[in-house]
Order: sequence, then structure tokens, then C-alpha cells
Amino acid sequence: MPQRKALNSEIDNLDIQILSILMKNATTPYTEIAKELIVSGGTIHVRMKKLEELGVIKGASLEVDPQKLGYDITAFLGIFLEKGSQYNEAVKQLQTVKEIVELHYTTGSWSIFAKIVCHDTNHLREILNEQIQSVKGIQRTETFISLEESIKRQISLEQ
Repeated sequence: MPQRKALNSEIDNLDIQILSILMKNATTPYTEIAKELIVSGGTIHVRMKKLEELGVIKGASLEVDPQKLGYDITAFLGIFLEKGSQYNEAVKQLQTVKEIVELHYTTGSWSIFAKIVCHDTNHLREILNEQIQSVKGIQRTETFISLEESIKRQISLEQ
């Protein structure tokens, strides 16, 4: 792997290599990583602990395919707030909508941009009408239905 300038003074090239391997396959055993990078298994454990303490690693998760669980619609919502000062309260209320899987405070046309997964268009309409558009401070929404997810990846640490 090519040498890379450290992201900060506490992260070096070995850390980047470890992260790169795990980002491709988070189930890779530490012993396998150690063999590939020609270091001890203990070194991998110590480095991972350091990366967690620095907040570089924010936990581990299991990724599921929503479609295999009956969620056939992915939509993006541009949410217009009446006033920007209503953002925090709107987010509190939107956190209760379990179908919202991402929420971003944005610049541009919308105050908030959300990703939502639903079973079908009826479910989407129900969530929009009964839960999202009734949130205090939301003036209106624009909905974009995704026809296909073509790229989904994390940031690349390789040059």
C-alpha cells in the first residue's frame, strides 16, 4: 500500500492500513490483518483501541438489505422549515420516525435532507402525512423516490 500522509499526528500509515482492511470487510480477524501487515496480533488490538479512543472508529454495525426485509421504497426528503431556529426541535420530533435512516442539516434549498425507507408508496404517503408533515416548524417537503442505489461506500483511505 502506498505511503500516506497521516490524517493527524496520532494516526500513522499502519492505522490507515488497518482501517482500510476493516472497511472492506469488518469481519476480518485481527490475526489475519496482523499476518497481512506483518505485525503482531497484539499490535492490531492496541491500534484498534487507540482508534476507538480517538473517535476515528465510531462503533461497529451490521448492514442489512432493507429490500430483503420488505422495505421496497427508498426516498429522499427535502424539508423546508418555517425558521432555521426550529431545527433542533424538528430533529427531536423526526428522531421518533423509525423509517428515517439519515438526517442532514443542509445549506441550499432545504433546511433538512432526509433518507427514508418504506414498505411501499402507501406506507411512504402515510409516514409523510401522519408523521413528518405534522412536525411543528416544517413548512413543506419535497420527496424524491430512488429508483436504484448505484454507489454506496465509505470514504477511501487509499491514494
